[in-house]
Amino acid sequence: MDNSLHGRTVMVTGGTRGVGAGIARAFAEAGAEVLVCARRPPEVPVPGTGFMPLDVRDADAVRRFFAALPRLDVLVNNAGGAPYRLLTDTGAERHARVIELNLLAPLTVSLAAHDHLRRARGCVVMIGSVSGTRPSPGSAAYGAAKAGLENLARSMAVEWAPEVRVNTLVVGMVRTELAHLHYGDEDGVEAVARTVPLGRLAVPDEVGAAAVFLASDAAAYITGASLTLHGGGERPAFLDAATANKET
Repeated sequence: MDNSLHGRTVMVTGGTRGVGAGIARAFAEAGAEVLVCARRPPEVPVPGTGFMPLDVRDADAVRRFFAALPRLDVLVNNAGGAPYRLLTDTGAERHARVIELNLLAPLTVSLAAHDHLRRARGCVVMIGSVSGTRPSPGSAAYGAAKAGLENLARSMAVEWAPEVRVNTLVVGMVRTELAHLHYGDEDGVEAVARTVPLGRLAVPDEVGAAAVFLASDAAAYITGASLTLHGGGERPAFLDAATANKET
C-alpha cells in the first residue's frame, strides 16, 4: 500500500504540538509539503513543515488566509480541545466557546478551503474523538461538538462528492506532552493505559499514520467514513462488577 503524498500540499490546523504535531510529521515523512497553523508558533518546530499564524475562530482571517494560498490538496481539521469543566461549573457562554472551536471553526476552515480542494480533487480529514460517541462528563460540550463534527463530515462528503472526499478520524486517548493534564502523573497515565484493551495509549505518530492513509490514494474510494483509533475502546464496567462467569 503506497501512502506517498509527494507533490501534495497539506494544511494541519493546530499542528504545532501533541496530536497535531504527530499528524504534521507523518505527512512530511510521506513526502507532502506541510503547512501548520495555530495562534502561536511551535516551541519545537516539526521538521519539514512551515508555520503560519492563524486563529481558526476568526472567520474573516480564515477566509483571507486560504484565499492567499496558491494550492491545497489536503486539509486536516485538528485544532480543538477543552478544559475539564462540569456543566454547572460555568455558564452556557463558556460552553459555547468550546463548541465554536471544535465544531464551527472546522466548518469555517473547510468552507474557506473548499475551492482549493475541489480544484485539486483533494480531501478533508476531520480529527474527531471518542468523546463524541459516548458520555463525556466534564467535557460535555466538547463531546457534543465532536459528535456534530462527525455528522458534519458525513454531510460534507455527500455534498462535495465526487471532487472532495471527507472522512473523520475518531481518536481515543493519546500520550502527548500534555497527557498529565488529563490523566495526572505518570502513575495516573499508566493506570489509564491499563483500561485500554491494547494495554497502552496511542502516540501522536500513530494518529498521523491513520490520517495519511485517509488522505492517500489507497483510500480513494473512502468518503463519509469514520475510522476509529482507540486501541479497542474501553472495557465495559459491568464485566468487573458482575459476579457471574468469573473464575473462583
